[in-house]
Amino acid sequence: MDVTSYFKFCPHCGTALSQNAKKRPYCAVCNKVFYRNPTVGVAVVVLEPQGLLMVRRRGSYSGGWCIPCGHVEWGEEVREAAARELLEETGVRVEVGPVMEVLSNFHDPAHLTVGIWFYGRRTGGELRPGSDAEAVGFFPLNNLPHPIAFPTDVRVCAMLRKRWEEGSLEAWIRCLCGGNGAV
Repeated sequence: MDVTSYFKFCPHCGTALSQNAKKRPYCAVCNKVFYRNPTVGVAVVVLEPQGLLMVRRRGSYSGGWCIPCGHVEWGEEVREAAARELLEETGVRVEVGPVMEVLSNFHDPAHLTVGIWFYGRRTGGELRPGSDAEAVGFFPLNNLPHPIAFPTDVRVCAMLRKRWEEGSLEAWIRCLCGGNGAV
């Protein structure tokens, strides 16, 4: 769905919208342009000796595996959202650390997102699948489960695996964490 088919009427005055020169919905009465912006998604990369924490999804993209993720709610700080989503999906509590990656998600043209992948270190909780997960577990970077639900997770996992194969993953994470990262 493109932005021109999303909005039909002005939410302020009810007038049918036209398009401005940039093909964006426009209300000539209110002199307002209506934009459709992507939402923000967050994910937490938890790496332990046994591997990368992943969840098998229930609901949208059911059966696909992904790095635990979700949407930032209105008024919520991004790191708090990341910790909340991880806890909801896996039962694991984390200290959310630095940003590892930021990518635009175009896999669902009707619901574009900007994804932020944080590094996280487990601080507690009990590993168990949450309400929107069928399964949860740690997997070696060279033997991740399939299928991976999101193309952007494929990219993040490939980057992690490459750094692991080169022997630079732990040093890179320590660098991200300002030299204080417990990997």
